Amino acid sequence: MRVNIFGTRPMSRLLLRFVLVLVATFGLHVTAFAQDASTPSAETQAGAMVTSFENEAQLDALAAKGKTVVFFFASWCPNCRATVAELNARWAEVNPDLTLVIADYDKETALKGRYGVTYQDTFVLLDSHGEGIKSWNAGGVDGLNANTAS
Repeated sequence: MRVNIFGTRPMSRLLLRFVLVLVATFGLHVTAFAQDASTPSAETQAGAMVTSFENEAQLDALAAKGKTVVFFFASWCPNCRATVAELNARWAEVNPDLTLVIADYDKETALKGRYGVTYQDTFVLLDSHGEGIKSWNAGGVDGLNANTAS
């Protein structure tokens, strides 16, 4: 059975390339979700994970399972592109208990509203109920680790 790990929603080429490079280069674990977004259709192993945003049910399910951060990425944003380059170069240094969910800043207006995001290159740390408890802009790997430390 063939599983589309990116769902039915189209992603920008740059965002898709980012996720694929992370997976290929660092052996990251991308969660594949079945039709019921709260039920992962593929097991993940220990280590940081990256996935693309599909829907709020998926996001809430990930948050319930562990430390989750949403990254609002815009392909036209130079800061976002720099952040992606750093994440690609230093992914092995990211907190291994973290799930990074990449959301398209331009398309996910409802999600931006949910978390009060008004600027691209924004990270939002979620609690176990999927509520935003901390947000910050930029910072790359160091900011990601510092803002998600227990």
